[in-house]
Amino acid sequence: MATATFGAGCFWGVEEAFRKTPGVVETAVGYMGGAVEHPTYKQVCTDQTGHAEVVQVQFDPAQVSFPQLLELFWKIHNPMTLNRQGPDFGSQYRSAVFYHDDAQRDEASALKRRLDESGAFPRPIVTEITPAATFWRAEEYHQQYVQKNGGGSCHI
Repeated sequence: MATATFGAGCFWGVEEAFRKTPGVVETAVGYMGGAVEHPTYKQVCTDQTGHAEVVQVQFDPAQVSFPQLLELFWKIHNPMTLNRQGPDFGSQYRSAVFYHDDAQRDEASALKRRLDESGAFPRPIVTEITPAATFWRAEEYHQQYVQKNGGGSCHI
């Protein structure tokens, strides 16, 4: 198994998109990239902790590759808006790939560069590509929120 971590705005819909992907074994929503240990949703929502809302994906590389997950990541959110997705704004909603090894860093950087050069998006991609840090699992009511509660999501 391998791990990938993505920030793409509100984590509810992002988790649902990855959860439904063949080869993804497990998903969890949480927080990464901030300065506070054991942050709560309430703290992260203040935009003062530095954390992003993220989805951590456990996947079987024999069934789905990291580049395939990256392609999904860039399809399910707007990577051109800094610290904003749909109606949600603040650095906790930033677009980010938190890489777990050099290969993930290189693959994410290369795909981001190709997408920018291809004109696939009308403006530059602002997605940050940064080393993974401690993953702080979000409160249980956030886990698989869309599956548990039905309905849509924040921006997907």
